[in-house]
Amino acid sequence: MEFASSSSPFSKSKPQFMYDVFINFRGEDTRKKFVCHIYKALSNAGINTFIDEENIQKGMTLDELMTAIEGSQIAIVVFSKTYTESTWCLRELQKIIECHENYGQRVVPVFYHIDPSHIRHQEGDFGSALNAVAERRHSGEDLKSALSNWKRVLKKATDFSGWNERDFRNDAELVKEIVNDVLTKLEYEVLPITRFPVGLESQVQEVIRFIETTTYSCIIGIWGMGGSGKTTTAKAIYNQIHRSFMDKSFIEDIREACKRDRGQIRLQKQLLSDVLKTKVEIHSIGRGTTVIENRLSKKRLLIVLDDVNKSGQLKALCGNLQWIGEGSVIIITTRDKHLFTGLKVDYVHEMKEMHANESLELLSWHAFREAKPKEDFNELARNVVAYCGGLPLALEDLGLYLTNRTTNEWRSALSKLETTPNPHVQEILKISFDGLNDEKEKDIFLDVCCFFIGKDIAYVTEILNGCGLHSDCGIPVLIDRSLIKVEKNNKLGMHNLVQEMGREIIRQSSRKKPGKRSRLWFNVEVVDVLTKNTGTEVVEGLALKFHVNSRNCFKTCAFEKMQRLRLLQLENIQLAGDYGYLSKELRWMCWQGFPSKYIPKNFNMENVIAIDLKRSNLRLVWKEPQDLASLKILNLSHSKYLTETPDFSKLRNLEKLILKDCPRLCKNNAFGDVAPMLGGLGILRSVLVQCDTELQLLKLVRTIVDYIYDVYFTDLEITSYASRISKHSLSSWLIGIGSYQEVFQILSKSIHEGLAINDSCDAFLPGDNDPHWLVRMGEGNSVYFTVPENCRMKGMALCVVYLTNPKNTAAECLIYVLMVNYTKCSIKIYKQDTVISFNDVDWQGIISHLEPGDKVKIFVTFGHGFVVKKTAVYLIRTLGEPSGPLTSSKRTLKCWSHYPHHSCS
Repeated sequence: MEFASSSSPFSKSKPQFMYDVFINFRGEDTRKKFVCHIYKALSNAGINTFIDEENIQKGMTLDELMTAIEGSQIAIVVFSKTYTESTWCLRELQKIIECHENYGQRVVPVFYHIDPSHIRHQEGDFGSALNAVAERRHSGEDLKSALSNWKRVLKKATDFSGWNERDFRNDAELVKEIVNDVLTKLEYEVLPITRFPVGLESQVQEVIRFIETTTYSCIIGIWGMGGSGKTTTAKAIYNQIHRSFMDKSFIEDIREACKRDRGQIRLQKQLLSDVLKTKVEIHSIGRGTTVIENRLSKKRLLIVLDDVNKSGQLKALCGNLQWIGEGSVIIITTRDKHLFTGLKVDYVHEMKEMHANESLELLSWHAFREAKPKEDFNELARNVVAYCGGLPLALEDLGLYLTNRTTNEWRSALSKLETTPNPHVQEILKISFDGLNDEKEKDIFLDVCCFFIGKDIAYVTEILNGCGLHSDCGIPVLIDRSLIKVEKNNKLGMHNLVQEMGREIIRQSSRKKPGKRSRLWFNVEVVDVLTKNTGTEVVEGLALKFHVNSRNCFKTCAFEKMQRLRLLQLENIQLAGDYGYLSKELRWMCWQGFPSKYIPKNFNMENVIAIDLKRSNLRLVWKEPQDLASLKILNLSHSKYLTETPDFSKLRNLEKLILKDCPRLCKNNAFGDVAPMLGGLGILRSVLVQCDTELQLLKLVRTIVDYIYDVYFTDLEITSYASRISKHSLSSWLIGIGSYQEVFQILSKSIHEGLAINDSCDAFLPGDNDPHWLVRMGEGNSVYFTVPENCRMKGMALCVVYLTNPKNTAAECLIYVLMVNYTKCSIKIYKQDTVISFNDVDWQGIISHLEPGDKVKIFVTFGHGFVVKKTAVYLIRTLGEPSGPLTSSKRTLKCWSHYPHHSCS
């Protein structure tokens, strides 16, 4: 569509448009506030906007500026009190009026804190300033001519329909109307987005920056939980970049569309129609996919596939995406990150929760139509923000619900939310739960949201595996679906509204009779069930927690009917009666503040996977050895009265023992029993012990090291063997942990090349000459280091250089890795099976126990036939990130390298 035609009053043809909008304004009094808001709002709406001062600073000449005015569809002229003090503004206005008269350019005047009549008639200070600037710049006939031209264009500008700031309650309303006005005047349509795009710009720009740096085609995934703004973000991105594409399509709400009859075929038709601008008949999904690939493969496309929830939908609409033409951009939004697997997605943008200030602003716009809450509502609004947890959907819904309500009504609504969640928010979030593959995944989710928030992922995985839920594969599914997340130190986390959604699902199963629900966690309801003995066989999990000094006591017979109880979490609770009433199906027994001096013999624990008795009153664990074949984890930490370690003889599958802060064990030297236990329990993977003092720690380390040497070899054997060992038997073994697999591979290759070319035994290990790592080296079988303060660590690699017979392998002969943290007075012992099997969470646990400034020593011990020459630890760091605490990664390296038989002459 052209502005000019054969019957048009405009005498010249329209130039090629470079911009949608040109903003003309006096910078000193409007740029930092009002004009900045206009510019951001126009950009968020996908409107390509030129601001003169910004671009002049980048080196534009006056001619280029005039060209920019000519190349804009619309000119917004912001008149302010000091507008006529700038000859630059007046020159631009002359050019704008010229473009209107010659090309039909649209002009939108905005009167900001100034009366339009003052501009039309050049009255008051406005007129005086105009005369003064003209006299400074011109004289004689030039003065008359310049003043006459300026007055003409000023008067002409007021003839156009525009906007007066005085007609609006605030700038936000004015900006909104300006944007809507511009959208109606432009020659194309953009997708509608949210009324109040608070926090949207940063999300959008992250993706835009990636697209701008991509030379060829790219596939982008936008991933996040329901209600996080994925669709809004995708629309805003589309609005900003779609003008660069001749062929484009935005397919919205694919999940719902595919539920309808022939839904996928309808979407295939829509895609082809959007791009080809014609209808294409399709009668089968397979045929449609073929047509899409054949007809669209040569085109430069912009395609947005919104709310995809099944891989079949992607296959139907775009096959394997290998056919897309150069320069194309494909954007996929989903709740399920796993859908990106196999697509070779170039960039996945994870939706971020809104910051507190952004959340408050978004809530305020919806509740008060202002950027800030009203004075009496400030604290209430912040409480709502805390409840919403940065989720845009919840902020918008609750903001609308609370509009025009009193403070008492706000308080009542907040109180109601504690027991009755917002139904619309629940409905949106529950879509992810309903979309899980099977009942086992749903059970894992419900178990986590009731009992395991803040628990170590390895710990939870072990317990739920013991419940037959296959959580090794189930938990990653929940992470991919944004239902749970792994937070600092490998702890499971969950958005509070998602947790509320899961708990509401359980409540709905029996709204008025808690004893008939599968899981109980709310103290008032649990107390009611235990007091009235209304529990049933439906109950699978129960949690009841009180403060340390509480004296709450319940009868064990209250558990008699709960024969399917598998998860029991108690805190500072006493049970009176026969412990035989408790379910034989128990898999997790977490009883912090356990009140008895020992665990009763008739406690049904034969199927228990994990026992957690932190802060107990135990003196000893059992009076007699217990045959607990299923027990894998035993945590007795902070048991201040414990004087003896348990008899481990019948705990044959125990994998992890934790004895932190057990002071009487230290005083009685009961930790000396730990060393023999290491050899007695063949499956034990790791032991964590924490002492009161460094002296106790040193004593324990010596006890353990002495035990290892006494059991596995003697100094005489080492000396005689070393004297006979061949000089051609130098080898290295490398253990990697953390993310950044590429860095580990670089390190591994560097060590291998060093072994191949260096003559010195000590010369081939890489040093600190690579920016990706810090190295600390030690002689013999140990290395000492301090966790650095000034960089964010992402992993660790332990390299051991040793002499041995070529027939030996380190993987078979490594016995233990001991990590001694002198700062925390703790020692963590990893057995051979742990190191060789490379269990992700075992190694992630190493990182989670380290913090900046910790002083650490690592010991490695091998069996017969090995002499360790050097041990080095490589602390892998992230470049370009701010410093912070040492953290573990969700993606752990699962590889090791063994480079043998190098001449050491």
